[in-house]
Amino acid sequence: MEENRDWSRRSFFGLSALGVLGLAGCGSGPAPAPQVDVQVPKALLDEASRLRGGSVGMLSQKLYSEAANKALDKSLQVFASATGTTIRNDLVSGDAGDMVAKMDAEVKAGTNRDLAFLSDRRFVGQLHNLGALTDVTDVVTEMKALYGDPATEANDYCVFDGRWFAIPYHFIATGMYLRKDWYQEKGLPLKPHYTWEELRDNALAVSDPAKRRFGWGLTVNRSGDANGFIANVINTYGGAIADNTGTKVMFNSPETVAAVTFIGDIYTNSKYRPMLPPGIGSWTDSSNNENWLAQILGLTLNQFSVYADSKTKKNPVYANTHVFNGATGPALDRPLAFGESNSFVVFKGAKNPDLAKLVAKFMVGGTALLGVAKEAPCLVNPSWSKVWDSDPYYTSGDPAFPALREQTRAQLPVTTKTGYAFPQTPSPGEQAATAAYLLTDMMQSVIQGTKPADAVAATHARIVQIFEQQGYRQ
Repeated sequence: MEENRDWSRRSFFGLSALGVLGLAGCGSGPAPAPQVDVQVPKALLDEASRLRGGSVGMLSQKLYSEAANKALDKSLQVFASATGTTIRNDLVSGDAGDMVAKMDAEVKAGTNRDLAFLSDRRFVGQLHNLGALTDVTDVVTEMKALYGDPATEANDYCVFDGRWFAIPYHFIATGMYLRKDWYQEKGLPLKPHYTWEELRDNALAVSDPAKRRFGWGLTVNRSGDANGFIANVINTYGGAIADNTGTKVMFNSPETVAAVTFIGDIYTNSKYRPMLPPGIGSWTDSSNNENWLAQILGLTLNQFSVYADSKTKKNPVYANTHVFNGATGPALDRPLAFGESNSFVVFKGAKNPDLAKLVAKFMVGGTALLGVAKEAPCLVNPSWSKVWDSDPYYTSGDPAFPALREQTRAQLPVTTKTGYAFPQTPSPGEQAATAAYLLTDMMQSVIQGTKPADAVAATHARIVQIFEQQGYRQ
């Protein structure tokens, strides 16, 4: 993922300037022209006829691939031109810590855009809790008739009290990646998943700093990737930020302390120093992508942005990548791998909610999605079951597609031996605590010498404060 704390405004009236944006960490040179001839289906054109001359403001969560952003721009341009409407689109980084606060402030001030797409797992619960979102059950019901079922995770992250407050757009799988050539050289097996301890020990075994081979490519510095890594280890060890209702903080537990002790040992024990690449302590979200593409890492955890980049840029690491679904821990014998969707939300006070919903309906399938998906292979995937069958690209475009599709159909919840069921009920408190980087701050304190038990206790207290700010008495 990419970290960029600036909001960037690009708008178009039939045509847009958004496509000229360059993204940090995505390589140099302009993106090629999008590959797909985007068309607006007749049914949507008919529906849009009564909205001709209308306009909407939209927020797009910035995609890692510059070419994918350009393809998304093209889809919006085609829709605006074909329907005689205006779309003003802004890019926003999902790792800007004040993103939700800004959106909420705009809704309260009546200056908000009409719609946005953003991570359902990370943001929808917070925005719903703030009362910023419009019920879109009517749109989702209509889309189910057209496209089948959305990814199973969306039923947990987009639905509140039986009503939909977000429209699944495209699915983003979770993934881990290791250098299969390095593993094969050491006689290590390639498996569908490993324990965290196996991954640590294997990372050390394949490392050779003299050859610029560093087996471990996971940071605990402030970043979305680090948040995901730390939370995953804690969950697979049997800990959790909150109970299954998402309302009561449960962080301070022996299981969480054990997980934090395991993670901390990797970054403080001299035994593991040879497997840590230079600068890992200050990595941001783009750093592991860059180091993986530089072919110096043996393992990393990332959304499929790094895989997409290696494929589209013909990086030799693509052919040497073993993709697997993640790691297990003492409390769980299968990885927590069910992904998330970038999902459309329509804000309260939207000036043109009907047109906003129509834009969302257009973008989730057909050539509008295909154009974006081809520019970000395996990173942008269908959320809806029938869309997977709509084009040969989704069935045979990459060897990873079958596993990705399986993630969209994961049988949920996944329950740990300690009784936590994931995904849990969407928790604005948990989302806010994660967005505040409390997990990464905790690990930094451990690296600086704080005992894991003390760091966990202090972080528990900070999480309680955030939950109470969200209205959950502890």
